[in-house]
Amino acid sequence: MTRRASLSYRSSFVRSLSLCMALVVLSTTVGCMSLISLPGMPGRKKSNDEHTLEELADDTPDLIAKFTHPYGMDYVKVESISIVTGLAGNGEDPPPTPQRAAIMAELNRQQVPNPEKFLASPDTALVLIRGLLRPGIQEGDRFDVEVRVPTRSDATSLRGGWLLSARLTELAVLGGQIRQGHVLGVAEGAILVDPSATEEDGTYTTRGRILGGAVATKSRPMGLVIDDRYKSVHLSAEIAKSVNDRFHMRIDGHKRGVANAKNDELIEVALHPRYKDNVGRYMRVLQSISVAETARAQQERVKLLREQINNPLTAAAAALQLEAIGDQQAQEILLAATQSPDTEVRFYAAESLAYLDDTSAVEVLAQVARDEPAFRVNAMAALSAMDDLTAFDALHGLLSVASAETRYGAFRSLWAMNPHDPLIAGEDMNGNFTLHQLSVEGPPMIHLTNSHRPEIVLFGKQPPLKLPLMVDAGTGILINGMQGNELVVSRFNTGTEADRRTVAAEVDELIRAIVELGGNYPDVVQALQEANKQGALLSRMRVDALPQSGRMYDRSESASATESEEEESSFDLATPLPDLFGRKSR
Repeated sequence: MTRRASLSYRSSFVRSLSLCMALVVLSTTVGCMSLISLPGMPGRKKSNDEHTLEELADDTPDLIAKFTHPYGMDYVKVESISIVTGLAGNGEDPPPTPQRAAIMAELNRQQVPNPEKFLASPDTALVLIRGLLRPGIQEGDRFDVEVRVPTRSDATSLRGGWLLSARLTELAVLGGQIRQGHVLGVAEGAILVDPSATEEDGTYTTRGRILGGAVATKSRPMGLVIDDRYKSVHLSAEIAKSVNDRFHMRIDGHKRGVANAKNDELIEVALHPRYKDNVGRYMRVLQSISVAETARAQQERVKLLREQINNPLTAAAAALQLEAIGDQQAQEILLAATQSPDTEVRFYAAESLAYLDDTSAVEVLAQVARDEPAFRVNAMAALSAMDDLTAFDALHGLLSVASAETRYGAFRSLWAMNPHDPLIAGEDMNGNFTLHQLSVEGPPMIHLTNSHRPEIVLFGKQPPLKLPLMVDAGTGILINGMQGNELVVSRFNTGTEADRRTVAAEVDELIRAIVELGGNYPDVVQALQEANKQGALLSRMRVDALPQSGRMYDRSESASATESEEEESSFDLATPLPDLFGRKSR
């Protein structure tokens, strides 16, 4: 090496060394500045596991929400491809597509004889199935699925169809082929098509729903994820301990906490039974728990919460924190707030008391459920979460009011509280749906569902059907009430004589006759809606009159002015919509 080359090399080395030293200094400075910028963090840099909660805390107590964000609170779309049978010539032989290839593989897997012929039948159609797994869904829980024919299908209607068993997974198309994930649900059942849809309107006749037609095969995990800047095994353990100090439940006969620290960033959380129909609130309460809070610090915070709960602007958040504390003092503060002259303050305080199973909440929640539509949905969900006879009686009293959504909301809340209670228990209609006849006051009403679960609820004593009447109920079922005071319900099958039932012109007798003849829920829904169009139903009939925050929904001209006016609200709800009345699955 020449002297000049040597000097050049040394100069380059020195510049590189200087640059490296500058970068080291700069990175150290940035690291220190980043560390100092975190509230309450010390200036000396430590490893993640060396940071204690006392060092992370500042002058005000830290809630779990400061360090974490929820995990598993989204809706997961699951899909499948399957076959619908019983279409009476309205099906098709599907074209050669990836969907056809996938269903052929499935038919071969199930060893269906002559699958090509089966698929080519005009009584069958290839369909796409889609459902949404809600947050916190548990193995064995049911959920709705949507069924529709593919684009450019020649099938004309799914009315009267039955979906063959389909395994629901997360799907993706890779390399021109459909790839499936793990099986997360299984769907099967009768398809409910909009009864008002005509055969000319293929958009609506070639799609439908199966209410509660899918069963989850796995429980969805949920938990808390620690933000990157706070990741620490120690912090993860402290958060889990704080949660378990507040929430625990019986598992296999043993009392266990709901939280499990998996690693330095994830705390898995089991769903507490009290919040099974309000997972969003459960997460908010968990995030409102303080981490490693001293008794003195909690007392100072409680003083502040005592003031905040009585301010409508801060009442919702304060109520959640008091619910998260959950001790006698917190309950006393909430109880005092239920006497506030402000409607919002009373409601938020009573809502938290209900999830603490305090009977003092019942009167306030029943009143706002009856009079204030913005709070109705949350008030009813809170009442249904209580293990209390007073709450049951309050909901039962709401079954007789004028509002359709209040009556049905109260019914669904009672069903969630105890589906086997004799007052609301239904009659199993051949496994297709349940028929509930409620002996209550108030105007007679018929309620049908288009979500959640297939059921028909008859409120009060139903007047007889107005005759004469002629109704086509689908699947070859005809209802003839053109002569006399009775109904002749017939089912026509190709190649055999018609099967008939003669029954009184009563709503419940008509429903039972259709089921006895092999009809299912979509058949009964179509019969009742056709009868309603012809003016044969002298009761109000409503479909999915679900209470929602400030909800407005279409009503017939026969709806009373009082019923319409009560849906208007000047309040804006500040807590999440309970799953008991949610429509996310739609």
